[in-house]
Amino acid sequence: MARYANAPRSGEGGRKPKIFVLDTNIILHDYKAIRKFQDNDLVIPIAVIEELDKFKKGNDTLAFNARGFMRDIDRITDGKSFGKYGVPIGKGLGNIRIDPGHPFPESMKGMFFDDIPDHRILATAIWVRDNNPDRFVALVTKDINLRMKAKAAGMEVQDYLTDRIEEDKIENSNKEVQFLSSVSPEAIQGLAYSPSTSVDWKMLSKTKPKANQLYKIRNGETTLCARFDAGKDRIVLVKNREAYGIRPRNDEQRFALDACLNPDIQLVSMTGGAGTGKTLLALAAALEQAKDFDQIILTRPTIVLGNQDIGFIPGDQKTKMSPFIQPLMDNLNVIKDQFRSSSKEALRIEAMLKEEKLLISPLAYIRGRSLGRVFLICDEAQNLTPNEVKTIITRAGEGTKMVFTGDVFQIDQPYLDQWSNGLSHLNEKMDGQKLFEHIFLKIGERSELSDIASRLL
Repeated sequence: MARYANAPRSGEGGRKPKIFVLDTNIILHDYKAIRKFQDNDLVIPIAVIEELDKFKKGNDTLAFNARGFMRDIDRITDGKSFGKYGVPIGKGLGNIRIDPGHPFPESMKGMFFDDIPDHRILATAIWVRDNNPDRFVALVTKDINLRMKAKAAGMEVQDYLTDRIEEDKIENSNKEVQFLSSVSPEAIQGLAYSPSTSVDWKMLSKTKPKANQLYKIRNGETTLCARFDAGKDRIVLVKNREAYGIRPRNDEQRFALDACLNPDIQLVSMTGGAGTGKTLLALAAALEQAKDFDQIILTRPTIVLGNQDIGFIPGDQKTKMSPFIQPLMDNLNVIKDQFRSSSKEALRIEAMLKEEKLLISPLAYIRGRSLGRVFLICDEAQNLTPNEVKTIITRAGEGTKMVFTGDVFQIDQPYLDQWSNGLSHLNEKMDGQKLFEHIFLKIGERSELSDIASRLL
């Protein structure tokens, strides 16, 4: 059963379907949201339609969602008028109608002076509630400020919870490495010194591990890193590897680089705070395997002020992307600094940039492409919605590898949080798949100052 709001169950609020009034940001977050409220009825204030009209132009996800919703509504209402009760959304779903808008009740007119869309949406929700006293009515919005205003006005208000990940699952993803101390000498011998550097999983676990379960195994004064390989049905040693001059500085980085270099793991997620090496490791692994891919694509969400598409920024595509992609270039320069400027490794990077085998591309330009034999690195993925992450991954063709990096506790999008962002959604939904691995990097390696600031400030 989809979780759409914290509404009372049938019987608590009556047998009639509930009514949910949707804010604009719900549709811009997920244009298919109207199909995720089961058999309950939906009301779309006219102010929402007016706001969507401002978002419909452009190539970004907001524009795509605005257009997608309006097309869907147009199909639903083909040859029909909304009338008093609206039109059916589909089989097993409720009705939807667009409400022309209503003023606040006389008792509330002194509360809200500005004539803005948020206030018109709230006024409509209050009117719907007052005119349906026998039904549960709630405003659904991802805007925290509007939720506060609604609560001040005594209006039932909810967040959109369909793609929200439970808090304990976020915590579990940060503690996914299992620590083992009482391990038999035979298991240690098999992992560390046997030709296959692997052991039967039964030597370390009573139950069969999930695919790519990670382990830290104490061996005297040292620690062995290991991973359950579902293809081999064995727990294998994670070796300390190097990629394009970059070596892991801690165990979590060792897990991350191993995943990025493993051709059997096509989808990698790395989360952690600033300076933990997420992007650097992904980029080093991509360069190390450049011969196996036709192209390496670096991208990240382009968050600009207001409702502006990246097209509003002056210049060509490279100039537009420059301020957004500079952190990726900084990591590329760290790798280049490992070599002399005249070395074949440094010259190879310059050649790849010139030939666009190493490409910086806006996420909006990836929509509609089929990405075959591409190593894609998506940085700051915590600023993507679940639908945006899905859109990117479904572009993957044969021979493609994708790495998503980000910090779910540092989100710049106003309508996302650590539970509803696309990176958390990816980690929860793909957990246990043999082609997916998630690593949480805990230790900052950028500098001692950066690490102390990340922990204490």
